[in-house]
Amino acid sequence: MLPKDIIKKIRRIEITTRKLVNDVFAGEYHSSFRGRGMEFEEVREYQPGDDIRLIDWNVTARTGAPFVKKFREERELSVMLLVDASSSGQFGTRNQLKEEMAAEICGLLAFSATHNNDKVGMIIFTDQVEKFIAPRKGRAHVLRLIREILYFKPTGRSTNIGAALEYLNRVIKRKSVVFLVSDFLSTGYASDLMITNRKHDLIAIRISDPRESKLENFGMIDFEDAETGEIITVDTADLLFRKDFSSRATELNEQLEKAFRRINLDYIQLTTGQDYIFPLSAFFKQRERRYRR
Repeated sequence: MLPKDIIKKIRRIEITTRKLVNDVFAGEYHSSFRGRGMEFEEVREYQPGDDIRLIDWNVTARTGAPFVKKFREERELSVMLLVDASSSGQFGTRNQLKEEMAAEICGLLAFSATHNNDKVGMIIFTDQVEKFIAPRKGRAHVLRLIREILYFKPTGRSTNIGAALEYLNRVIKRKSVVFLVSDFLSTGYASDLMITNRKHDLIAIRISDPRESKLENFGMIDFEDAETGEIITVDTADLLFRKDFSSRATELNEQLEKAFRRINLDYIQLTTGQDYIFPLSAFFKQRERRYRR
């Protein structure tokens, strides 16, 4: 039996994300991700304005009147959510942990996919692959995915993005839309990112917290590394320390964005406590414009 607080969170995420899907994201999602190709459906009589390249000359010769081929998009996609469940996700200073925001974002993406009759699966990972859920359709399946993100207890604490990408490439043979949801506090995965981006339609979603880039003056504070357990004491009253902390965070962000641009990887930056509707909507619209070119 799930704890009441987890049930409450799942229900809240379902209500919030399904409303957003119905009101905003369903159409944008559909326009942003292409199906596997075009499938022949039927022929019909030529109408003024039809592309002459679609004329079916065999039918036209047989009937004595021009006919064109009609195609439909082979729409069904498989969407994979790669969710970082390392201990650094259990951090948040804006009334929301990073892992809770990840669950909400994944719920939004999963409901958008099922609304468009696409399948959704998930890989939960830390420094190892913790859980694999095969792509399926339906509301009950999406609720299971949200439940797993919120309630699953991983055995690992640190992060190995490369291992998760390698596993994905082994088990998912068909090209899929892949959302990699992480704070990306890890290294050594650049080559795996490049390979996955060539094989699948990969989108990186980075979730961070404002306190990871800017410190206030709280005096002497003990900081614990959630993934290693190491504890250090720092003096946040030291202005030089706070400036150095911010500059290091900025440098990390710039390096990450540069690495993503180098391999032409789509990237969305989200922050706990801030509205995620605009950045996600902007991302969908940007992809839609790209496909219209």
